[in-house]
Amino acid sequence: MLILGSLPGEVSLAEQRYYAHPQNLFWRLVGNAVGQDLSSLDYDRRLAALLAAKIALWDTVASATRTGSLDAAIRRAEHAPLADLVATLPELRAVAFNGRKSAAIGRPQLEGSGLALIDLPSSSPAYAAMPLVEKERLWARLADFLD
Repeated sequence: MLILGSLPGEVSLAEQRYYAHPQNLFWRLVGNAVGQDLSSLDYDRRLAALLAAKIALWDTVASATRTGSLDAAIRRAEHAPLADLVATLPELRAVAFNGRKSAAIGRPQLEGSGLALIDLPSSSPAYAAMPLVEKERLWARLADFLD
């Protein structure tokens, strides 16, 4: 499985770590899907747990300008070559998009690929319109695509 965000936020870029903002729910949500408390682990162990579950992380935006961390502030975005990437991953079964921006950029590139494409609510603390229990329910669908 490949989980695609849009573009890392300021905290993640500063720390050079995916989903580094302490209020981002990513590690909790994906941890529930793999049946592990990833939030309590250090970053290297989190990555190892994803690797063991055969989950990879990447972004739909290769480069852009942005003030702040909001997807709405992304300007001059250059899209990542997703079709080229998935062509190199013969065991890939599913691609999940973390948030609307990621899906808006990534889904058109991967339509017709034969992969399951899964739109997920954003794990970002900026997306608070959906209750946590609903986010957890939707993210739990990832377990259906894991070995």
